Amino acid sequence: MLDYTSLEALATVLHEGSFERAARRLHVTPSAVSQRVKQLEERLGQVLVQRGSPCTGTEAGQRLCLHLEQVALLEHQLRRSHPGLLPDAPAPTLKLAVNADSLSTWFMDAMAVFTAGGPELLELRLDDQEHTAERLRRGEVVAAVTASGASIAGCNSWPLGRMRYVAAASPGFIARHFAQGVSAAALAQAPVMVYDRKDRLPQQWLQAHGLATRTHAPQHFLPSNFGYVRACEVGMGWGIHPTGLIGRQLAHGSLVQLLPGMALDMPLFWTHPRSAQAALERLTHCVMAAARQWLEPENAI
Repeated sequence: MLDYTSLEALATVLHEGSFERAARRLHVTPSAVSQRVKQLEERLGQVLVQRGSPCTGTEAGQRLCLHLEQVALLEHQLRRSHPGLLPDAPAPTLKLAVNADSLSTWFMDAMAVFTAGGPELLELRLDDQEHTAERLRRGEVVAAVTASGASIAGCNSWPLGRMRYVAAASPGFIARHFAQGVSAAALAQAPVMVYDRKDRLPQQWLQAHGLATRTHAPQHFLPSNFGYVRACEVGMGWGIHPTGLIGRQLAHGSLVQLLPGMALDMPLFWTHPRSAQAALERLTHCVMAAARQWLEPENAI
């Protein structure tokens, strides 16, 4: 059986980034924290912490921390269903991986309902929807919004629906760069907004509609949803936007679709370890309900 005192020391080191800060949080000496982690590593026969500044967890260390978080979730669920059975403890913090477009639209509703219904806390890790699953595989998070329903060992996955994206720019930008119409040649010369180096949505939109060329358009990188939309409104470039985020801009005319009717639908999935299914039941319900309100259903044309 695992030594949960040592597990707590490991998790605190990885959360705080150093043995000294972990010791202050646990109200023990740094040497005591180091000894607990060392004993756990010796018992398991592998390194769990990469010593450095900051300290980081190996894959095994991350998975043990995830296990500890799942135990805390189960105990929290037991306290709620059977008050007085276990001693009081701080509310657990759920680490989730979410893409920025979901966070800026539908996922905020899920978090609002979830946090209103209980004391659990949330810690979000932002990443591209095609990379959130990797955070789950590494044990960095207990659940994730992902772009693939592909099986992840030990996990369950539920389809949430499809996030619809359109290409849009300001009227002035369209007048300057697409006076002769929106074509593959014109798009290859017009500046495009890209969220970050992982963002493949503009290229996916071009490929989906037969507009991709060997020539790469000039790119602005701007890792902020608000900044991305504003950059397109002020004419820096054209961009790929979730329709749920720019409804007001499209209605007011500060953004105009480049090619109306040519959207890109991105399927999204909610994924978490099977072992945490019972503990995450309420959160899963909140996530699924919000997705139904915002996302395109799987069978939509």
